[in-house]
Amino acid sequence: MTYDFTAFKKSTKSVEEWLQKEFLSIRTGRASASLLDGVVVDAYGAKMPIMQVASMAAEDARTLRVAPWDATQIKNIEKAITFANLGVSVSVDDRGIRVHFPELTGDRRAMLAKLAKERLEQSRITLRQERDKVWTEIQEKERAGEIPEDDKFQAKEVLQKIMDETHARLEEMTERKEKEISS
Repeated sequence: MTYDFTAFKKSTKSVEEWLQKEFLSIRTGRASASLLDGVVVDAYGAKMPIMQVASMAAEDARTLRVAPWDATQIKNIEKAITFANLGVSVSVDDRGIRVHFPELTGDRRAMLAKLAKERLEQSRITLRQERDKVWTEIQEKERAGEIPEDDKFQAKEVLQKIMDETHARLEEMTERKEKEISS
C-alpha cells in the first residue's frame, strides 16, 4: 500500500475529541465542572476562562462550588455564570459561589438527547468531508500514475475500514451520553 493514512487517522481522532468535549458541555442532572468550561469572566480588565480565576468542585450530586482565588471577583463570576444561560441557579455565600443543577424534566431530557444526536451528526459530516478529501487525493495519485489502480481500491477499503471503526466509536459515545441523560 502506497498511501499513508496517518493524517486521516489524526483528523478522525480530533473529531472524536471534539465530540467528547461537546458531550461534556451537555448538562445532565449531575453537577459537572466541565459545564462551566465555556464561561468567560470579565476579570482585571480582560476576559478570562472561569478556570483561571476560580477553582471548581462538586459539593454533592447537584451542587457545584466555585471558589474564586480573589474574593473581589465573586460578583464578576456570578454575573458570567448567570449570563452563560446554562439552566442553573447561582447563589453567593461566604466561601464563594454555589451553582445548583435543577432536576431534569422529561422534556428537557428529550431536548438534550436530541442535542446529542445533532452533535453526532455534525461529527459525521466533518468525518465525511475528511474522507472525501483523502479519496480525492488517492484518485489524483492514481491518475498521475503514482499508484496503480489496485492500490487505489485497496486504499479505498482501508479508508472505509477506518471510517467504520470511527463511526462505531462515535455511536458508542452517543449511546453512553443518551444513557447518562435519561438516568
